[in-house]
Parts: sequence; structure tokens; C-alpha cells
Amino acid sequence: MQLLIDGVTKHYKRKPWALREFSLQLGPGVLGLLGPNGAGKSTLMRILATVTKPSEGRITWNGADAAADPDAIRRTLGYLPQDFGVYPNLTPVEFLGYLAAAKGLTFAQARQRIDELLVLVNLTEAASQPLGGFSGGMRQRVGIAQALLNDPRLVIVDEPTAGLDPEERTRFRDLLTDLSGDRVVLLSTHIVSDVEAAATSIALIAGGQLIRHAAPETLLRDVDGRVWECVVGSDELEGLRREWLVTGTVRRADGLHVRIVSTKPPRPDARPLAPTLEDVYLEAIGAHRLAGRA
Repeated sequence: MQLLIDGVTKHYKRKPWALREFSLQLGPGVLGLLGPNGAGKSTLMRILATVTKPSEGRITWNGADAAADPDAIRRTLGYLPQDFGVYPNLTPVEFLGYLAAAKGLTFAQARQRIDELLVLVNLTEAASQPLGGFSGGMRQRVGIAQALLNDPRLVIVDEPTAGLDPEERTRFRDLLTDLSGDRVVLLSTHIVSDVEAAATSIALIAGGQLIRHAAPETLLRDVDGRVWECVVGSDELEGLRREWLVTGTVRRADGLHVRIVSTKPPRPDARPLAPTLEDVYLEAIGAHRLAGRA
């Protein structure tokens, strides 16, 4: 099972480069596609889901070219776009039944699968209520269910935890982990904690370009020994931000605890800290922006 993204580029009239020479080779597991808003994540997801075509490059799924044979991906695809719409007058059962028929499931298959998925996304008590009355988080859970209707081998989810409360977010992360054993799962987000909890590999993207692709442990090792904490007064924070890459602040009784990524101690009293993926992400994005300005 292999998804190959080979030199994919997408450009528009008003935004010349939404993606630029993006290449990845993926097998079973969860890829966390991590980048700021506007980085090109959703464009890549739409191309992989065969919703739009790349301007250059190619996508292959188990050797089949997605442009020449898009059904090769579509037959085995589960896709949750960032902007997921529903029919407000339908119930979850009716809505999922309609989509199950479109995906080729028989009535008996659809009924069993819908019952399983409503339990999985914690919507059994709302199964007979119109979707128009659902909250944003509840609609998102319906979207997650529809993406899994056909038991897909390739799962693409774009900002899937938007609107979910902490409990539902944890439930969804656990679901992605369970799915990853024999599936290729792509999780696109700008929320580092979602990737940290579920991803077996991480691709950092900015400005439509792939900055780095590696296992989380490898990325963390790359910044080991370069994360520091300083305790300062509130009036010193702006000065630190101008001189150093500040990745976090916490206010405590003894002052403001500032987290800094640097190759050397930013102050004589700085103490080393264990790195996090947020440190990795912010350093990589910051370096990319500096290179772009240069």
C-alpha cells in the first residue's frame, strides 16, 4: 500500500504558487501535515482526493496514476474536507444512508456500518434529530463518520478537530491511531497537539513547499539542546521577542517563564528544557520565513 506524491505543483491566477514541487512517499500510518493557515495544506488534500488536478506533477496510489484513473483512489478513499456541508433537514441516519448509497454500499451493509459509526463518533442519541439543529462540533462528527463509511484504505482529513470539545478531540485522535495500522491516513492541521498525539510521521509545510518530513522522534532530536527557559519580568518580554525565537510563555508567581529556541543560551541564567514538537514547528516556520525574506 503506497501513496506517491511526485513533484506536485498547483498555481492559480491570483496566487501563483499554492503548492510548489511537493513530493512525498507514504505507506501505512498517520502522516501529520502541519503548517500555518494558507500554507497549501487544503490544496494538497483536494488534489489527493481528486477534487482538483495539479498543474504539474503526479499522484499514484498503489501504482495507479490518479489523473489517468481517478477511480483507483476514489474507490478506497475516505475524505473529510475542511468545509464540510450537510443537508439540514436530514437526520444523521438519513444523511449517512444517502452517502452510503453513493459509495456503493448495499442497504444491509449501510445500516450496519452507520450503526457502528454513530457509536464511534458518539451520536447515537442524536441519530433521529435533524442536522440543521446540530452544533458545529456535532456536524464535524457526522463528517468524520461519512469519511469512514466505506472502510477506506486511504483516509484524508482536513482540520478534522475544528469545533470539537477536548473529550471529542481525544476520542478522534484515538480513532486515527486505531485506523493507522493498515491504512494510509493524512491528517492536515495547524494544531500541533493533534499531530503530536496521533502522527507516526510529520510533514512540515509552508508557502506551498515541503520543509521537512520525518518521524516525530527525529524532529525532536534535531532541536535537542537548543531549547531554553528564562524567568523575566513582563516588561522584558518584547525585548526577548525581538532578539530570540520565543515559542511559549507561562506566567507564574516568580515571573514570566519564557521558552526560547536558540543554539546558545539566551541569558546566563537560562536553563535547558526538553524540546516539544511546537518548538520544532515554530523554529522551522520561522527559518522558512527568514529565508523567504532573504
